[in-house]
Amino acid sequence: MPRRRVASKRKILPDPVYGSTTIAKFINRVMTDGKKSVAERIVYGALQKLFGEKKKKSDKHDAADAADKTKKTENASGPDVVTEFTKALENIRPAVEVKSRRVGGSTYQVPVEVRQERGVTLAMRWLIEAAKKRSEKTMSARLAAELGEAIENRGSAVKKRTDMHQMAKANQAFAHYRW
Repeated sequence: MPRRRVASKRKILPDPVYGSTTIAKFINRVMTDGKKSVAERIVYGALQKLFGEKKKKSDKHDAADAADKTKKTENASGPDVVTEFTKALENIRPAVEVKSRRVGGSTYQVPVEVRQERGVTLAMRWLIEAAKKRSEKTMSARLAAELGEAIENRGSAVKKRTDMHQMAKANQAFAHYRW
């Protein structure tokens, strides 16, 4: 704990493409060695692969309707991508977690509710870890595949959340040791 004062939260500027602070935070989580342009290329490439394919599948109209539709989706693509991304994060975000608590010489796994901010951070971390373990060729392809599975409520990151919920349910008897 700090001795003088609590550190203030840094304000994160929204990303330039979608205007979302959530996607900006995710880009910062993907970034390694300070290479932000590489991280942006990975995240935007993944979102383009994921949501660009959905647009192609839904376009089954004639050329005039397709031209009108692309004009509308270019203007509305930002909120659509952002809502789908936040939906994927909500599917991964845990509601409860277990924390170790030492009582009387033995250690108990005590279930504790997760704050909203920590839940989003855990979801982003698990999403990136699951994407790194996938076998696709590029990181943007791995991230796109993992995001697609998270939107459909399946995949490694979602499995990690369900495992954590099961562990908390199994240790529900120790909930009275919550501090």
